[in-house]
Amino acid sequence: MNQNPLVIILGATASGKTKLAVQIAKELNGEIISSDSRQVFKSMDIGTGKDLAEYQVGNTRIPYHLINILEPGERYNVDAFKNDFYSSYQSIIENKKIPILCGGTGMYIHSILQNQLYTAVPVNIVLRTKLEVLSRYDLIQKLSDYPVQNIKHADRSSNKRLIRAIEIAEYLNHHEIPSIERPEIEPIVFGLKNEVERTRSNILIRLEQRLQNGMVEEVKNLLAMGVSKEMLVFYGLEYKFIASYLSGDINYEDLKVKLGNAICQFAKRQNTFFRKMEKDGVKINWLDASLPIDTLKRQVLELLAENRILNVKI
Repeated sequence: MNQNPLVIILGATASGKTKLAVQIAKELNGEIISSDSRQVFKSMDIGTGKDLAEYQVGNTRIPYHLINILEPGERYNVDAFKNDFYSSYQSIIENKKIPILCGGTGMYIHSILQNQLYTAVPVNIVLRTKLEVLSRYDLIQKLSDYPVQNIKHADRSSNKRLIRAIEIAEYLNHHEIPSIERPEIEPIVFGLKNEVERTRSNILIRLEQRLQNGMVEEVKNLLAMGVSKEMLVFYGLEYKFIASYLSGDINYEDLKVKLGNAICQFAKRQNTFFRKMEKDGVKINWLDASLPIDTLKRQVLELLAENRILNVKI
């Protein structure tokens, strides 16, 4: 077995990632590291889809990491995730367990697979405000003003990415990014994918369940705790739309329709990012998420044994 194995299970929202990851963790004596950008926050359980009950398999409670580690109202970013991931990873490996990274935040997963240095560059709000009014042509021209070594990383595919490239180049003009030694991880990546209509159906059924289970009340509690509406918007779709509903901007039926459509669009963007990961050289072993969980578990274990990353016996 490789000294630094990592099983990764990714997929769009409502694809069944957690359920599969938990089953694999039980088989491999593993622990799960969440790669969800919102499940790090306490008191945000329903809206972020934590589904903590799923971490119980029979009499076995599967340990998890990077869930409920921050207070609501705080912020989290890719670089913080990387630091927390490696800390959790090292702890799991030292305990002779198998780490399983599970989630749908593709940017977080990609940052581990590619160990991108530039995630350490902080956001420059003042610079971004100045750049956001510029055209694509002007942004490209501005980027070209920086030394070549500072823009080798640049992604020119959108205004948003051009602005980030300029932000990084400006930072590199005045700072050095310290090199941090990380363990040489040998990952194997599994992806869960559904047909579009099944994804939509799963999302809408899950949304109805979450609304019935108190998602609106969860947002009310966050507002009562002093979390601002602006911060709720930052926390994503469920919190953004429910905050609008509670403010009287939309009615309950509009909330369900608009939020459901927005989550479906978000799932589409997640799958687009996973395709980008593949273009960047990440091999994803895709699985049909509609299959029974026992079938999916067997397929994962067979691929693990075939790749000889872990000592798996089928």
